[in-house]
Amino acid sequence: GKIWRAFMWSCKGLAVAFRIESSFRLEVYCLLVLAPQAFWVGQTPLERALLIGSLLLVLSAELLNSAIEQVVDRISPEFAVFAGRAKDMGSAAVFLTMLNVLAIWGVLLWPRLQA
Repeated sequence: GKIWRAFMWSCKGLAVAFRIESSFRLEVYCLLVLAPQAFWVGQTPLERALLIGSLLLVLSAELLNSAIEQVVDRISPEFAVFAGRAKDMGSAAVFLTMLNVLAIWGVLLWPRLQA
């Protein structure tokens, strides 16, 4: 039913993003490398969830950023100040989620590297 169709649309969106967005591909590769490390580094289920969740948040922000870019490019193919701002803000959202990854991984790893 509806849930299955929604799931299939989501899979289609992931596939399209992976195919056409180099940033998304790179972030997926990072997830594939770092997620297994999260199980090794994380000492509790909560730590593992934070480590992996921070990586998934980057992918989510990248998907939203890519969606914004697609819509902006469709509506305003020529340069427009507001279109540029929208794209910049989407990019900033991705950047903040990457800082979140650094913060979470850093807070959890730093004390262990000091020991």
